Amino acid sequence: MNDTLTYRGAVYPWHCDHMGHMNVMWYVGKFDEATWQLFSLLGLAPSRLRAEGAGMAAVEQRIEYRRELHAGDVLSIHSRVLELKDKSIEFRHEMRNDETGEIAAVTTLVGVHLDTLARRARAFPADIRERIDAWRAAEARE
Repeated sequence: MNDTLTYRGAVYPWHCDHMGHMNVMWYVGKFDEATWQLFSLLGLAPSRLRAEGAGMAAVEQRIEYRRELHAGDVLSIHSRVLELKDKSIEFRHEMRNDETGEIAAVTTLVGVHLDTLARRARAFPADIRERIDAWRAAEARE
């Protein structure tokens, strides 16, 4: 099975901390950028969410740091939807050092679809559910 490319970037010197490796805040930031790419691919682009009075909120995140990244490293993030429920989605991002192929970090998140006016979770629209189900089926075949 193949995960979908959702981010490409590099580690710049200002991303590094006093120990010389990329600081954890940048891992989170790069994972967040990958999240919005994934959501857009799934039909949950910010423009649609705004138009529908909807939003997405992260309610759970777990990060495993496996290998350090340093200034000059080129990286990519590949993503996969793990589970879709009525009002929530669980997904995984894997960050790799593109030169070595090593996994630098993995994060698993749970996001909830929100009604931004009521400030409550609400069900994903049927077309989004269908699109995500088709996406997952295609990933399983690869």
